[in-house]
Amino acid sequence: MLHDENDEEDDIPRLSAETLAALQEFYLEEEQRNMEEDAAISSTNTNMPKEDWQLSQFWYDEGTARTLANECISSVGENGRVAFISSPTIFAKLKELHPDISSNSVCLEYDRRFSSIFGLNYIFYDYNEPLNLPESLKSSFDLVVLDPPFLSEECLEKSAKTAQYLTNGKILLCTGTVMEDAAYRLLNVKRLKFTPKHSNNLSNEFSCFSNFDTKLL
Repeated sequence: MLHDENDEEDDIPRLSAETLAALQEFYLEEEQRNMEEDAAISSTNTNMPKEDWQLSQFWYDEGTARTLANECISSVGENGRVAFISSPTIFAKLKELHPDISSNSVCLEYDRRFSSIFGLNYIFYDYNEPLNLPESLKSSFDLVVLDPPFLSEECLEKSAKTAQYLTNGKILLCTGTVMEDAAYRLLNVKRLKFTPKHSNNLSNEFSCFSNFDTKLL
């Protein structure tokens, strides 16, 4: 029996006009969302890689990164040294705003993508080995900024050991507000008024803590 080509075409399932319109709208919204995310990330620093949520990476927005970088400068002066633990967004902004000062500072980070971005200022860091660091770095930084990747007391405790090893005094901590009691117990830091914000909004409330009198926070 011969089949007409039109009959075969009629057998092919087709989407209704309403469904097609809904799909098109979905794809357009998805594309727009991806563009907005990329723009939000790149606005902080053009060299920043995309967040890797497997590593619990959430970059700060432009205003937060700028404020925290400027606080670092205010706290240590032009000849100061700052160690950034798991906080590459702030270090990237410091490099952008004050390249001379950032040359004396370092970023300790697990993500090796930052090695090519920060060069000699990058130090591989795994919070599970908090003291696996060169002895030359001990007590050699005027300020240590840390942002532990996970909201757990274990992660904070190990990151705190690193901060205490590196600092000769000042500590600035950015983490979930829920860690306030542990932060005070482990680092003797108190919550500040400033609220850090991220490029991608997080459900957890974040705060900054310090063991010294800040000027901008």
